[in-house]
Amino acid sequence: MKEELLNRFLTYVSHNTRSNPDSQTTPSTQSQVDFALTVLKPEMEKIGLVNVHYLESNGYIVGTLPANSSDFKYKIGFIAHIDTADFNAEGVKPQIIENYDGTAIALGESGYTLDPVEFPNLANYLGQTLITTDGTTLLGSDDKSGIAEIMTAMAYLQAHPEIPHGEIRVGFGPDEEIGIGADKFDVADFDVDFAYTVDGGPLGELQYETFSAAAAQVTFLGRNVHPGTAKGSMINALQLAIDFHEKLPASDRPELTEGYEGFYHLMDLSGNVEESHSSYIIRDFDATIFEERKALMLALAKEMNDQLGSERVLVELKDQYYNMRQVIEKDMTPVHLAKVVMEDLAIEPVIEPIRGGTDGSKISFMGIPTPNIFAGGENMHGRFEFVSLETMLQAVQVIVGIASFDLTRVEK
Repeated sequence: MKEELLNRFLTYVSHNTRSNPDSQTTPSTQSQVDFALTVLKPEMEKIGLVNVHYLESNGYIVGTLPANSSDFKYKIGFIAHIDTADFNAEGVKPQIIENYDGTAIALGESGYTLDPVEFPNLANYLGQTLITTDGTTLLGSDDKSGIAEIMTAMAYLQAHPEIPHGEIRVGFGPDEEIGIGADKFDVADFDVDFAYTVDGGPLGELQYETFSAAAAQVTFLGRNVHPGTAKGSMINALQLAIDFHEKLPASDRPELTEGYEGFYHLMDLSGNVEESHSSYIIRDFDATIFEERKALMLALAKEMNDQLGSERVLVELKDQYYNMRQVIEKDMTPVHLAKVVMEDLAIEPVIEPIRGGTDGSKISFMGIPTPNIFAGGENMHGRFEFVSLETMLQAVQVIVGIASFDLTRVEK
């Protein structure tokens, strides 16, 4: 299984499936469509999945492993995303480092090194097989590790009919990295009782809490006059943007927060004296505080407009996703199931909130509770990305364990 998993992963990362936030299509890039139809679809059919179909409405490729036992009264799904993040993904040339000895790893001839002084997480992988980049691209472990693990688990179950399991659905979708991949997810087509995204990081991650998220676009309208005669007349839109930002809590910034602490993140500031624009993302785990954060943005705009005597600060808010805990905590079965399976495999579950979001955030609110489990990637989204083959293999074992688990052992 280990060699099969490695070969599958290396094949997947050789395909550039980077998403494009400026695209108006679904999926956002043709390369994701091609990967689904020319790589995944024939392989899904080859390993014995049935009803393999591509949904043009949302870019998902979906298949089913039929139940081989009538004892299972529930259907489970496993989901991973096809796209990779906004870093060079063309010409990925992975390096295989066997029996890692704890020293710095030269990333090809790029001049970059994966150094344990800078990346102390490398110390967790002594003696293991690491897959790294050559320093010129990302690796694509996020989330081709997840795809390879799900596919390998399904192939294993199909090859071992003595392992009883219920009906299993798998789905591989686009555009997670640009935050829109699950917007058109077809719950009725997927048709499971609960699911898992296999999209986490290091060994043992099991997550059912995410930020609630919103985006804020703030427009500042100024009045430009000659600076020599500006007193009492000029309204500098750039200064308005600075003043607005300074009114936000200084400690509520990503670089100053951790754990369950939320933030306002200024993503972009552009413009001139006449008009300027600020883009923010707003994040919090607590639903009440999340609403208070959005309300503060509106209140600051009103305060400034009252002082200016006209509407010169305009705030547009858009919710992006919500903390999936609000759904999953109503029935913790999928979390408890995954936790017991990991413990059976001597994997310590690491149950922590995700300081971000997953496709599972949106899918949970659509009606399918979908926590997230580890896929193994480290230092994701850049040239220093790597993954342990042993961790990927353990993820396969967890998927197989979940698929074949006696649910009566789990307390709700």
